[in-house]
Amino acid sequence: MIFTPAPLPGVFVIEAEPHRDERGLFARTFCKETFEARGLATGFAQCSTSFNARAHTLRGLHYQAAPHGERKLVRVTRGSVHDVVVDLRPGSGTYCRWFGVELSAENRRQLYIPEGLAHGFQTLAEGSEVFYQISVPYVAAAARGVRWDDRAFGIEWPAADARILSSRDREYPDFQP
Repeated sequence: MIFTPAPLPGVFVIEAEPHRDERGLFARTFCKETFEARGLATGFAQCSTSFNARAHTLRGLHYQAAPHGERKLVRVTRGSVHDVVVDLRPGSGTYCRWFGVELSAENRRQLYIPEGLAHGFQTLAEGSEVFYQISVPYVAAAARGVRWDDRAFGIEWPAADARILSSRDREYPDFQP
């Protein structure tokens, strides 16, 4: 696996190193020793999937409040998404900054997200499916979110004119830094 640090501390884009032959390919997507060597989460308490029937669906930006902060390993198993994280860690040198990357079934990239970042994505293809490995169980009372279009972040989404959002995501208040 190839770990490329993103501009936000603790965030990594992880690329598989496929071994190909006449059958297709084989690649590791997780190795406890490799993750531990980088100080990343190795114990995942929950796995989840998100299927999105239509292109331009936007989910997020979500996070869990302390003490239920999540570390996530996210990848796309079908289709493609523009995946975004926003640094909400007070005192961070990248506070309120965002990073986005395309994750797809074709490129097999993953995104490692530490605690304290909000996460969301916009689908780039119909029938996109996102798979999450999450460090802690979901706690509904700790679920939080920030607006996908909040001016405090200035996120550049790929499909500005065609968004499908849940009412919950649409109604999050503006962020108060």
